[in-house]
Amino acid sequence: MINVALIGVGAIADTHIQAFQSFSDRCQIVALVDRDPNCVKTKRERYNLPLSEVGCYDSWQMMLAHMKPDLAAICLPPFVHADAAVDLLDAGVNVLLEKPMAPTLAECDRILDAADRSGKLLSVVAQNRYKNPMMKLKQVLDADLIGKIVHGQIDSYWWRGASYYDLWWRGTWEKEGGGCTLNHAVHHIDLFQWMMGKPDQVQAVVTNLNHANSEVEDFSTTVVRYADGRLGQITASLVHHGEEQRFTVQGERASVAAPWKVLASKPRANGFPDPDPVLAAEIDGFYVSLPDIPFDGHTGQIDNVLAALEGEQELLVDGEQGRNTIELVTAIYQSGFMGQPVSLPLSSDSPYYTREGVLANAPHFYEKTRSVASQAETTITLGSEYK
Repeated sequence: MINVALIGVGAIADTHIQAFQSFSDRCQIVALVDRDPNCVKTKRERYNLPLSEVGCYDSWQMMLAHMKPDLAAICLPPFVHADAAVDLLDAGVNVLLEKPMAPTLAECDRILDAADRSGKLLSVVAQNRYKNPMMKLKQVLDADLIGKIVHGQIDSYWWRGASYYDLWWRGTWEKEGGGCTLNHAVHHIDLFQWMMGKPDQVQAVVTNLNHANSEVEDFSTTVVRYADGRLGQITASLVHHGEEQRFTVQGERASVAAPWKVLASKPRANGFPDPDPVLAAEIDGFYVSLPDIPFDGHTGQIDNVLAALEGEQELLVDGEQGRNTIELVTAIYQSGFMGQPVSLPLSSDSPYYTREGVLANAPHFYEKTRSVASQAETTITLGSEYK
């Protein structure tokens, strides 16, 4: 039985608790950690976690003084991810770290160093990989059915009202570390690199279009280049009504997308297109034949983490992949703020490598003037199901 601690029990912790409880034959929640005792009490009662069996602590340091779980799921604001993950890894605890891995590459590297020292498992949440349409799309691309890939486009469209940034830690470079590129599109950027690979060059525009209580961006659009000539586009937004989220890949022979869509063309003698229904049917048949994944979203990733701890599966999303995502986010910021292309990989002399560098160089689109300790409405959205 794997003993699990929840570090931070805000809104996203509900998803983790529900997922862990669905594997009650393999794991048990033994600790809840949060600086807000009312939040801990609410979660304990909501999920019927008996006080006699579940420890309640106001910090991970206090928890470690009393107990050492096998696995800690860190669901804290981004600015404390590195401190929590490093302390827990150094204490010999395996870590599942909510997105983003950390706001800066320097903090990601601190976490990776701690994982190397401890030899413990480190996984970064990328639950969108565990969606049937995305898992199947990956297999379609790996099967080379659409021919040479020439272009990939991911639209990470979200919508948030002005009060979203009233929460005390949101909307500042110091606490949130960034805006929609880091904290919303992070999942889609992970998917993009999982499907397309790591690009070589980034050119971005980063701005704030409609959120005046926020220092950080609410929109970015980026073109990426690959050494083999492929291009990609990544758009992150908090101003798109409907929150339509799409990933489309164009190949020589056909395009495929999530939500699932396949289009295939063949050229006429003059180069104009005719539909290719035979190829489209072949690709669609392959997609439909693929088995569904057994668990969806966070539950799927937590199943993989538990199985890795049990020695039954390889870890699908490790710390290096979490860092790769932050590296591309950092390159988008650097390009957008400096107005020039940025080459990957980034080195430690990037002006945005450290938190100090971000605070010294990132523009304040607006100044934050309103701040609340908590928000009464706790319902959140986790993005598209790609169906």
